[in-house]
Amino acid sequence: MATTKNMLERALSTRRPAQFTDDGGTTADDEANEETGDESKTRKHISIAVRVTNYLTRTGYLCPILFFGLVIIIISSLVFRSRDLVCISASSSDHISRLRFFGFDGLESDFGSLGVPWCRSKHGKTVEWTSKDLLKGLEEFVPIYETRPIKNNMYGMGFDHSFGLWFIARWLKPDLMIESGAFKGHSTWVLRQAMPNTPIVSLSPRHPEKYLKKGPAYVDGNCTYFAGKDFVDFGSMNWGRVMKKHGINDLSRVLVFFDDHQNELKRLKQALKAGFKHLIFEDNYDTGTGDHYSFRQICDQFYIRGGGHSCFRDSDEARIRYRRKKFWEKAVDIEELCGPGEAWWGVRGQMRDDFNHSNKAISYLDHFQNSRFLESVLDVYWELPPVAGPSLTHQTRYDPARAPSPVVEDGRYGLFRRLGLSTLDTSVFNGYTQMVYLQVSEPES
Repeated sequence: MATTKNMLERALSTRRPAQFTDDGGTTADDEANEETGDESKTRKHISIAVRVTNYLTRTGYLCPILFFGLVIIIISSLVFRSRDLVCISASSSDHISRLRFFGFDGLESDFGSLGVPWCRSKHGKTVEWTSKDLLKGLEEFVPIYETRPIKNNMYGMGFDHSFGLWFIARWLKPDLMIESGAFKGHSTWVLRQAMPNTPIVSLSPRHPEKYLKKGPAYVDGNCTYFAGKDFVDFGSMNWGRVMKKHGINDLSRVLVFFDDHQNELKRLKQALKAGFKHLIFEDNYDTGTGDHYSFRQICDQFYIRGGGHSCFRDSDEARIRYRRKKFWEKAVDIEELCGPGEAWWGVRGQMRDDFNHSNKAISYLDHFQNSRFLESVLDVYWELPPVAGPSLTHQTRYDPARAPSPVVEDGRYGLFRRLGLSTLDTSVFNGYTQMVYLQVSEPES
């Protein structure tokens, strides 16, 4: 305990262009000049330039001409640069304000310095894929996504997380895929698109087929459902029996996807007990938001650069949070972030669980020890970035300053359109909640 307290105390503390004739060709004199260099012409040009410069200097016109020339260059630069900017569908006041919040006034980076949590792995490992791989994946996934059976997946995954789940599953190529929380079956469909022949095990309190009576849903033919009256919670499942049934001997060949709104620390411990290595958590809620305790909340610590928060009402953080709350639906201000005794961790100092039905208050010491445990088992931690910047997707839900840099950054509309993203309804981009991929192993002795 003394070591933990000591750690807490330390933590707080060009080439020249050729001349052209009227018919588009270069002149013979110019070609000769290029090869031999016509010194007489060069001297003549220099002599004229010197005389003009001397005259302008004597008459006092040189400085104004240089000044106006500089102004023209700056204006031209702004005009050409503006071609890359994308207009935003909003009222005129919102349009101007949103441009400021997209980073043009520096607020985005300022807010980021106040704390975008990240989880430290044991050995500093990271994922194998790169931004180029993500771009290539996007180009392939867009036409697949357009064939989805559930067009309106309200309360379920939007485009960003659908792409992330598909990409990770296709990259890892597991021998078995498990999902905890299926809803109408959209995530099952995404897994099936990534791995057409791989068996799926789906755990969900309500069977997706029940939704077919009211509208579109997806039920997979190569999926074992523990749903409805056959539902078994992930932590209560006999996974040894399930692995034997599917002929799985290497648990590192299994991918587990959680979209069940349960305490992520609890699910992590259950997955470790079962021996699973590759985990995806769909709703990795930011500090102060969400209906369950998340890894992003757990990793938000003073000892991490930029981690921790202030509940002081007159602080810079309070002022920035107040301003950003006006533009982003899921942004939280100090009043929402902080609970009794200025507790800011989790959600107002609470470890929430079970769809917000359990709101257990925890101390900062408990929160700190949770982060130390997570770091002891974490081999890889990777948060899915948004697929594109907010001025491209027109999303208004999450604060872009609290997310990794998007795959397609603001201003790159040509790329956004080339990937086919401009053909999608903007509503599908409003469901981003920092989905995270983890690779885990038992703590080292």
